Amino acid sequence: MSRLEQKLAALHCQYRYRQRRVLPVEADDLSVLNFAENDYLGLRRHPQVIAACAAAAKKYGVGSGASALISGYSYEHQQLEQELADFLGYEKTLVFSSGYLANLAVLTSLCMRGDIIYSDKLNHASLIDGARLSRAEVRRYPHADVSSLAKSLANDALGSSQKQGYILSDGVFSMDGDIAPYLALGELANQHKARLIIDDAHGVGIMGSAGRGSWDEHGPVADILIGTLGKAFGTQGAYVAGNEQQIEWLVQTGRSYVYSTALAPPLVAASRASLRLLRAGDNLRSELAANISYFRSGAEHLGLELLPSCTAIQALVLGQEERLLRWADTLLKAGILVGAIRPPTVAEGSSRLRITLSATHNQTQINQLLQGLHKCQQHT
Repeated sequence: MSRLEQKLAALHCQYRYRQRRVLPVEADDLSVLNFAENDYLGLRRHPQVIAACAAAAKKYGVGSGASALISGYSYEHQQLEQELADFLGYEKTLVFSSGYLANLAVLTSLCMRGDIIYSDKLNHASLIDGARLSRAEVRRYPHADVSSLAKSLANDALGSSQKQGYILSDGVFSMDGDIAPYLALGELANQHKARLIIDDAHGVGIMGSAGRGSWDEHGPVADILIGTLGKAFGTQGAYVAGNEQQIEWLVQTGRSYVYSTALAPPLVAASRASLRLLRAGDNLRSELAANISYFRSGAEHLGLELLPSCTAIQALVLGQEERLLRWADTLLKAGILVGAIRPPTVAEGSSRLRITLSATHNQTQINQLLQGLHKCQQHT
């Protein structure tokens, strides 16, 4: 048996082997009730978004054909970047092909040798990897532990040195659904002359004024704001928002931007349509908020202890991987798909069902989910 075969076998024994699942593609196929996707506002199948994507495909073709600095940067890219900057209130934005690439560019390009990155331990993997690949020192502080972060900042005495400090955090944490302690992070950044970098992938679209994000609701404005188009926008790609110099520096030196094929114009056009719907989508956000409240109330009635979260991400920690997979399989047999999250994505002993709610879910569907969870309780 080869080394890789041994390692794969070990994953099976540990209940950590991951498998891809092919889901139905028909819009009206309800054979699987999906509580595992990040399409929080239901825009992925919106007629206006689909029409914009199709029209751009006819005009530009299905791909961009090259990197942005060669010939892959289209009018659609230019317009989306301007519209995002206006929406978010930043000088400029830069569109990337994925959130992972955006985070790698920000951290490896803007954070330089001698700088220090202060990173929340529960940050997304792409932030962790970007920090590791940067030439900066990295300090990881316990999740949302402001006092620990404050001590670390004070010990480094940034204000009296040439080092630039960067406080790095998710806006909404992707596995727990809780929100960063924005006000405290902002105060510490000001006090220690550090810069605040926020990845608000799971906040944009569903929180804040007109869906600007968790930062807009909880403040303050980050020096660098990163967001995705693949969640509440319902499309694909990502963006970085900052001042003109920061964005231009990313264009010049962000290797994951410079050396990647530009995001396909049909997806960019679809994102522009999504942005228009998102800005006017207070009704969708209200429906999502009502669904979150309804689900949490039902879960409490069943005695299910969800992690604290007012966002679309609702986590039910079950502990051991074998138990988690048994619950997920029971739900799937009932036609309900939820995310089964295991280490190393989460800490040892904290395997969980990651339930994500959408504005398009209705109470009947949420009741089905609650009934399925109750059945799991009875057979646990």
